[in-house]
Amino acid sequence: MAIASWDKIKSGWVTDIYFKRSLKILKEKGLDKTMVRIEAHVYGLPRGWGWAVFAGLEDALRLFEGRMVNIYSVPEGTIFRSTEPILVVEGPVGEILDLETAFLGILRHASSIATKAARIKKLAGDRTVVFFGLRAAHPAIGPMLDRSAFIGGCDAVSGAYSEELLGVKPIGTMPHALIIVFGDQVKAWSAFDELVEPDVPRIMLVDTFYDERVESLMAAQLLGERLYGVRLDTPSSRRGNMRMIVKEVRWVLDLNGYKHVKIFVSGGIDEEEIIKLRDIVNGFGVGTSIAFPPSIDISMDIVEVMRDGKWIPISKRGKLPGFKQLYRCQSDLEDHVLPWGSEAPVCKDGSKAKPMLEQYMVNGEIVRDLPSPREIRKYVLDQLEKVEI
Repeated sequence: MAIASWDKIKSGWVTDIYFKRSLKILKEKGLDKTMVRIEAHVYGLPRGWGWAVFAGLEDALRLFEGRMVNIYSVPEGTIFRSTEPILVVEGPVGEILDLETAFLGILRHASSIATKAARIKKLAGDRTVVFFGLRAAHPAIGPMLDRSAFIGGCDAVSGAYSEELLGVKPIGTMPHALIIVFGDQVKAWSAFDELVEPDVPRIMLVDTFYDERVESLMAAQLLGERLYGVRLDTPSSRRGNMRMIVKEVRWVLDLNGYKHVKIFVSGGIDEEEIIKLRDIVNGFGVGTSIAFPPSIDISMDIVEVMRDGKWIPISKRGKLPGFKQLYRCQSDLEDHVLPWGSEAPVCKDGSKAKPMLEQYMVNGEIVRDLPSPREIRKYVLDQLEKVEI
């Protein structure tokens, strides 16, 4: 299979060829031991986006375990902005270059997914958001997709393994295939109710053969108080005005005494659909728009080189040289980027800004306890209250 093992990735096998060639040249010229500080940052977010969510730190640290490097980073889940330093790798250039490709791939992909999930959750507010995007990507990265979507703010994910790997109970209703094989939606719903564990909410798919409001009422009449909700996954060819469809379903359920039944919508959901439907639905299943989000183009650039025992600020054109600290005012997430070692600025409320970059790795060893996905998600949600889209 065209999949790289973790051992191959850690060995530098998954890298761009120019890094291999550069390492060969540096070794031949005796420069591979040159100490450098390489900063990770974004110098341009997707159009109209003012912030992103930093994700993938745990895997990135595991990548460098055993290499003689130090890593300073903002905590995973930190909301950051363009030009701000989010991570610095310090060590011999020969210990770093062949892992840069994999390192950036980890951070970029995870941060892109977490950022999109955070935007969706911010727009959805108190409505439930479940990530249904596993089928949109290669299964080898399924756990990363679920983890990134969850820490970005999704209330739940659908991966069957998520409880084992993330400590998050997977959520899912039923596919159309189940109903089609039965050939009768009522028989399929009855079998689900009979055989699926009682702690799983009874949410029935209601758009397979008949009109959504007709099937919603059929499901409610079948299950009564046991029916937790209905899910509308109407294909685009039959969708029309989705808001009106939802309003019809809500009206018919309420009219017949089923006000307790919640309505969930899935299928092609993105930010525009969230905004249109968030006041009349109880939750969303979101897949492709989170699994394939706009890219958070994190890059890595040398900002300091050690010469004659002294760190010298240096960078390519267009990037700011020097080892930097990101200071943040906690009350309003106002940020200040200053040279490393600068005194923390005073915030509007009179408090001192907090230094965000902390040391996570010393000589290839992780030196901080890493938070759980639930803890990271809470950190993200707390910040989302202080930012706007």
